[in-house]
Amino acid sequence: MSKVDSVAEPTIPTTPLTGKALLQKVKELSHLAKRETATQCGYVKTTKAGVTRTDLSGFYDAVLTAKGVKLDETSRDNRGKTATYKATVHKNGQLLIGAAYTKEMGLKEGDTFSIKLGYKHIHLVQDN
Repeated sequence: MSKVDSVAEPTIPTTPLTGKALLQKVKELSHLAKRETATQCGYVKTTKAGVTRTDLSGFYDAVLTAKGVKLDETSRDNRGKTATYKATVHKNGQLLIGAAYTKEMGLKEGDTFSIKLGYKHIHLVQDN
């Protein structure tokens, strides 16, 4: 007769672990893959279709926070483009200035400018 060892399934917390408890659990589960460690620490999300996915981003953020690493909250998940302060002349010869620049300058629809050409630059002087 063979004896079958029953392996208990680890319970996944209903709320994600944070702080010292998270760091302790990560240390205990160091032998597992990152995705499995995140799942065992409660970092899972269920989609609208009912599919369960591991929230690695939330897990990594929580680990960094637990270790005392502070990230700039204003740049987190900011998926928009950032202004590069450069412009390119298009094939048709037009120069387009993006909305990020006009917003930063507080410009409104209908504002007019005079164009002053320099040796290697263009100045836009706002008309009064």
